[in-house]
Parts: sequence; structure tokens; C-alpha cells
Amino acid sequence: MKKILTKLAFTVLSLGSVAVAAQKSDLGAWYMYFGNNKISKKLNLHNEIQYRNFDAVGDLEQLLIRTGIGYDLTENNNNVLLGYGFILSRPYVNGEKTENIEHRIFQQFITRQKFGRFNLQHRYRLEERFLQDDFRMRFRYMVGLNIPITQKEMLPKSLYASVYNEIFLSFDSPVFDRNRVYGALGYVINKNMRIEAGYMNQLQENRNRGQIQIGFYNNIPFNKN
Repeated sequence: MKKILTKLAFTVLSLGSVAVAAQKSDLGAWYMYFGNNKISKKLNLHNEIQYRNFDAVGDLEQLLIRTGIGYDLTENNNNVLLGYGFILSRPYVNGEKTENIEHRIFQQFITRQKFGRFNLQHRYRLEERFLQDDFRMRFRYMVGLNIPITQKEMLPKSLYASVYNEIFLSFDSPVFDRNRVYGALGYVINKNMRIEAGYMNQLQENRNRGQIQIGFYNNIPFNKN
């Protein structure tokens, strides 16, 4: 099973590198907070805020708030999660700023593997999207790698490289929704916190869109143990 997951992961990463080939591109910025906090030995609380801009700051494209409860099937791994997302979008339509609200329910499974310095993660996510005048479903698969640079492990005060590729598949036609490819440098602040800064390219409807991303990750446990 591990060999199958690994082959799938590197296949998707390879496809992602092809997907960033040249289409029209413009640059935005995403500022992100991710919390994954233990509330018991098996349960965790996921909490997330993403502030996405058309430019560096000030021209809001999307505000995304997600939360959920997860359960580890094995010790600190193989996590299943049920969550909810609130998404406020402000796209331009014919040059005019508009506003849309989406409520989203999602189910996901995350599994992690380690090969020497390589910390590999697979995330499978199913989304039920309640838009203002529509209902849609979507499947997402993400594979990511964290690779420590200045130390052999992801230890405090160490630098690391982070890459991922994520493909989105719609239950409607067309099936292909979008693909995201990401690369960043990160810094491990302590055993429960780290920060990343990088670049993500999104291919959607034959158009590439670049995003500068800054993310903060908080894993401080809420339980006493």
C-alpha cells in the first residue's frame, strides 16, 4: 500500500510541474493561519483562516474560514476529519466587484510517511459546496513534501523546504477544476509552531495565476498531556 501511495504522489507532483507551463499570469497574495490542536490523545481541532488578495494587500479576493474535528486512526497519523468552511468571495465580473458567499462541508483523510529526510503527506478531501444559487461536489488530492535543510529532522530553529501539488476534480463537467503547485522555504520556530513563505501557481480554465503565500502553523495542544 505504501508503494502505491508513493508512486501516486510522485506522479501527481510530476504532472503539476507540467501544468505550470505558460499561460497568462497575474500575481496575488494569500495570508494564511493553520491550527491543528490536540484536544485528546486521538482527537484534534482544525482551525484555519485564509485572507486572499488580488494584489499584495487591500483588494480582497476571498476570505476563507475552516474548522473541523479530526480523529487519529493510528498514533499521530491516519487522520479522518469532518469540517465546515465559510467562504466569502469578491470577484470582478465585467470589471465590477461582486460578492458571493459559500458554505462548505468537507470530509478528509490525511496520512503521512517518512523516508529519511523526506516527510511525505497525502490529503484526500471531498467537498459539498452550497453556493448561493447552486450545489456542487468536488474531490481534491494533495501530495506534499517537507525536507529539512539545516538539520536532519524538522527540529526547532531549522530551515526546511516545502513543496506540494494539489489537483481538484469536479463531479460535474468539465471534470478538471484546477491544479495548484507550490514551493516555499519554512522555519521551525519550536516543536509546535512554524512559518512558511513561498509561491503557488494555480492552473484553472487554461489560465495560470500566481500567488505569493505566507503561512503560519500552530500545533499547540489544548489537552494537558
